[in-house]
Amino acid sequence: MRSAREGRRQGSGLVSAAPAVARRAGFTVIRRRVRTSTLFAVMCVIAVVMLYPFFYMLDNAFRNQSQFARQSGHSALSWRQLFTELPVWRELLNSTLICAISILLILTVATTAGFAFAKLRYRGSGLVFLGVVAALMVPLQSIIIPEYVNLGKLGLINTYLGAILVYVALGTPFATFLMATYYGGISDDLIEAAVMDGLGYEQTFLRIALPLSWPAIATVTVLQFIQIWDDLLVGLLFLQNPQQRTITVGLAALSAGRTTSIPVLMAGSFVSALPAIIVYLIFQRHLVKGLTLGMGK
Repeated sequence: MRSAREGRRQGSGLVSAAPAVARRAGFTVIRRRVRTSTLFAVMCVIAVVMLYPFFYMLDNAFRNQSQFARQSGHSALSWRQLFTELPVWRELLNSTLICAISILLILTVATTAGFAFAKLRYRGSGLVFLGVVAALMVPLQSIIIPEYVNLGKLGLINTYLGAILVYVALGTPFATFLMATYYGGISDDLIEAAVMDGLGYEQTFLRIALPLSWPAIATVTVLQFIQIWDDLLVGLLFLQNPQQRTITVGLAALSAGRTTSIPVLMAGSFVSALPAIIVYLIFQRHLVKGLTLGMGK
């Protein structure tokens, strides 16, 4: 009898608690939906704010000067003027050549130096790495004149090599710091096991560490490409020859005239921004992973 009463009490308690559990579950679902909807709305607002400049640039690129002043109508005249007044394809080729060689040299130095700083132990390595990190704090404006004087003595002004050396010198410290941080997240036991198996540090770097560092390499590639492609100061100083200037320098020269057509500048700016956008979209999957994975281990 007692067990039957207790069973009925427990059953009635479960029945009475069921609506409360259901209400809590309903509130949880509602809160989750509200949170998701709010996050979606915020992301939409951010997307509009970020994408509107590109829409404005592309919209006004298909107008002539009078249509731009009226903000009505569209025309392809600005694109014909752009390719008439500027050697766009030549300047794009120059920018691509300088970016590709600079990034290749930066990656070569940064991957090897980063692996050495992260996994090799030698006297003074910490001091050397501190010097590399300290180079990140040196502003470009403070070294650009000494760089110009030194390269002028070597006869490298108005040459691709001179500009490439400047970009490599500016980009290597950050790339080395990032690669060293990433390689620091790789297990020391894995490296030691490979060395014990007879690979040596050179083969261990080439066969194990380098393939594991593709996210970091992609991150360095994207960041350095955007920085070099959009740079204006180095190009103005070291590439003054019209046959060697980059697309950014070409647009600056186009806007330096007495009369400047805003739609033509918009068209040129869109052409200049498109390669950086494409590179970012290609490597975006690895970008955040490369920046955070090594730091989180």
